[in-house]
Amino acid sequence: MGVLSFKGWIADAPSWIRSLPEGLQELFFQLYQTFIYNDRWQFFASGLKITFIVTIGALFIGIIIGLVLAIIRTMKESYTAKKAPLVLRILNSITELYLTVIRGTPMMVQLLIMGFVIFIPKSEESRVLCGIITLGINSGAYVAEIVRSGLMSVDKGQAEAGRSLGFSYAKTMWYIVIPQAIKNILPALGNEMITLLKDTSLVSVIALRDVTKQTQNIIAKTYTAMVPYISLAVIYLVIVIAMTKLLGAFEKRLRKSDH
Repeated sequence: MGVLSFKGWIADAPSWIRSLPEGLQELFFQLYQTFIYNDRWQFFASGLKITFIVTIGALFIGIIIGLVLAIIRTMKESYTAKKAPLVLRILNSITELYLTVIRGTPMMVQLLIMGFVIFIPKSEESRVLCGIITLGINSGAYVAEIVRSGLMSVDKGQAEAGRSLGFSYAKTMWYIVIPQAIKNILPALGNEMITLLKDTSLVSVIALRDVTKQTQNIIAKTYTAMVPYISLAVIYLVIVIAMTKLLGAFEKRLRKSDH
């Protein structure tokens, strides 16, 4: 049940396939080997499931980390260097160190460190968790800067109006500033989500069986790379196009709500 013979397959193929040029026959043979033979399409299906789980989990972690770090940096910038409380200065220094390290090292290196030095997962479930945490930590650094730029784009008068109404700093941020900032940063957040989806292809370095790793498994069985890798590219492209369309529709709804 391993490698399928081209001669054996073409002998049993429909007549319309046998009448095609040899190059097209080979293409159909590779498509058959990649998707149909031994139900290998299930490799792609199970890999996509892992890819989506890692993407959604990492995005959730990244947004939480990014929001917290952006608020810390924004609060620090609202003070002068001498007036900022000691705790806030310490938190801001930790935040800046985090951003420098995460944005200054490659994603693959971070995965290798988490997967083989810190986390060392021993099961598929633990590898999924490792992938989610690593990508979430990485994404958080970029989301932090996106959210910070959004918070800074909101007119300072909005925050002052909230404070004059008796809102605390936290309530002012939550009810007034952050909702306006989200509208401003939605395109950038959408791009980060798309980037995060594509970055999940790197989790194969920790032996996580996402759609990229499963494609490599198919190649190991078929000994042909063209159709599996092109199929993988098409899968990512279709998902990204669908996500772009959904984000565009969501942005239009938000713009309509402004009128």
